[in-house]
Amino acid sequence: MAVYIDSAGRLHHEQQGSLALACPHCQVLAHITPMSVPDYNLLQLHKPSQVGLVYRCEACNAPIFLRFTVKLYAGSRVELAPSFVELERPREKFNFTYLPETVETLFREALSCFSSGCYNAFASMCRRTAQCAFADLGEAGKLALYDELADIRRMAELDDDSFQAARKVIFDPDAPGRAELPLLEAFQAGVLLEVMKDLLYQAYVRRGRLQQAMMMRRYFAEESTDKVTPLPAARQ
Repeated sequence: MAVYIDSAGRLHHEQQGSLALACPHCQVLAHITPMSVPDYNLLQLHKPSQVGLVYRCEACNAPIFLRFTVKLYAGSRVELAPSFVELERPREKFNFTYLPETVETLFREALSCFSSGCYNAFASMCRRTAQCAFADLGEAGKLALYDELADIRRMAELDDDSFQAARKVIFDPDAPGRAELPLLEAFQAGVLLEVMKDLLYQAYVRRGRLQQAMMMRRYFAEESTDKVTPLPAARQ
């Protein structure tokens, strides 16, 4: 797939008409169009190994910044690698309403690490989040979440390497003689993300929603009872 900037400063991309990605601003999978291309003469003068291009999201018009590696400086073009790096990524979403404040703070930072592609920093923050949650839930809550992890493995059909990596990050304690956090690749980090989301949902969000729903049911039931007019007593 040819991607290059010609001597007139025009960007040529064979798949430009179908180029789409998840916008980091509106979260929509949308087509993107180039808006700002580096000056050809300056590129030939300085010959950087990487160049940045600004695209426009066709869904929300926000700027999207992509970085390309330069493959070749030719006489009439600057050839770029077809792959690129997104300098901004869509933020991962989660319902934080029912999480304790400290757990929420740590998991927000974990999600920021993941969105930035810092997967091992993400793993470290997941461990801190899990430890904080276990301290809040107690030993019984921790054991319940361990059983939940086994259910996730079965339902999602996780491979052994991804499962063990998630288990070690979340449940192995920080103690002398224990193995260090495993180094995660992109897929394993994605698995860990979904596992953490599910565990926190089960521990806090699902419970909070159920408790709130039961409170509302009790309230409406009591309201209905108060408004019922008692039947007159039957005459003897």
